[in-house]
Amino acid sequence: RKIIFEKQWFYLDNAIGHTYGTTFEVTSGGNLQPKQEVEETTTETKEAGTDNRNIVDDGKSQKLTHDDIKALKDKGIKGQEIVQQLIENSTTFRDKTEFAQDKYIKKKKKKYEAVITIVKPSTRILSTMYYAREPGKISHLRYDTLAQMLTLGNIRAGNKMIVMETCAGLVLGAVMERMGGYGSIIQMYPGGGPVRAATSCFGFPKSFFDNLHEFPLSKVDSLLSGTFSTETLPSEENALVEEESNGLTDEKQTSLLEAEEESATETAMEINQTEEQDTMDVNAEDGEFKENKEKENSNVQQKQRKQWERRKKLIETAALLTEKNADGLIIASKFHPTPLLLSLLEFVAPSRPFVVYCQYKEPLLECYTKLRERGGVINLKLSETWLRNYQVLPDRSHPKLTMSGGGGYLLSGITVVLDKGKSDSSHSEALKMEEPSSKRCKVQDPHC
Repeated sequence: RKIIFEKQWFYLDNAIGHTYGTTFEVTSGGNLQPKQEVEETTTETKEAGTDNRNIVDDGKSQKLTHDDIKALKDKGIKGQEIVQQLIENSTTFRDKTEFAQDKYIKKKKKKYEAVITIVKPSTRILSTMYYAREPGKISHLRYDTLAQMLTLGNIRAGNKMIVMETCAGLVLGAVMERMGGYGSIIQMYPGGGPVRAATSCFGFPKSFFDNLHEFPLSKVDSLLSGTFSTETLPSEENALVEEESNGLTDEKQTSLLEAEEESATETAMEINQTEEQDTMDVNAEDGEFKENKEKENSNVQQKQRKQWERRKKLIETAALLTEKNADGLIIASKFHPTPLLLSLLEFVAPSRPFVVYCQYKEPLLECYTKLRERGGVINLKLSETWLRNYQVLPDRSHPKLTMSGGGGYLLSGITVVLDKGKSDSSHSEALKMEEPSSKRCKVQDPHC
């Protein structure tokens, strides 16, 4: 199929069989051809100015018009030759500094040279692409914040991880890539099913998905209370409603049949000549009815088989969760983190890390307070990473003028055994002991 990327369209048929990192040139008709490396020969020394103060961007320095450039493209002239002609027809190019000339050439090459490099998908590339193009789909999760999540969550091969995310599957794909297909992942999802649009872009082999399980958030409370059952799944209820709406009830079918019989008798009394034609039509309708009935039966069987498979997977996932020995918890969703974290921490083993991402600070502050009141966690930290890009080039390395405003906030900690036998008074005393001496003094004696 036709691929459209950065105002350029092409077909990927000729790319099959080449290694990742191969650079292709887009030829006429959208076909890709591997680009041959050509050494740039500098026969004449570059003429460059000392500064750019006398250069005025009035749009009159380029002699070639838009129609001339279009005519060059129609003749089949390659992008490198077009760039060379642009340089020759520019009246201010020789007056620019060497750095400005390189910048001008780089800009024109990007515009007129149809060159494409196919790289292997990775977490860094996909997270950078999503954050630059569609940050709303990943809850404005910046790539450095995602890297901090993977580090703080101690993601490694052989882990048993619980992942709750609404970032189009980007966080799930990052965890799967770090684990390398070893261990198990339980994805908690809201609604009817999990969203894994970004996960499919990683190009994982099928073996990576063998240990990927899914569990609906709507069943977490029933699983914790011990009343979990797979009889009423959201998708199955919808399927039953669709089947009832598509199929007619027995009473409606009988009434319709009676009406048809009455109309048939009336038409038979009025017109006797069309009896043979009517019988042929009835036979044809009977045959179509049988075919439709067979199709409906096969569709019902397929639905029942899918429902049975889904119930089986759900029971297996519930068994994994009830073991309550997960090695970590990752939460990055658009929902409020406090109820999610408090309920999902029940499935995490002691001395294991958890990480919660939120675009805003206030929900995580509330979550921090609730965890301190509840207990069972240590090393609670609320952090925000600061990112600034730098341009690193010979003799001109400097921070870029534009930078990201914010990449979200992270709440991280480690689970410990929660002693539920403690009374509230002992818990409050422990909180008082953790407070500074000045605050304890004010609480105990207001006159001191």
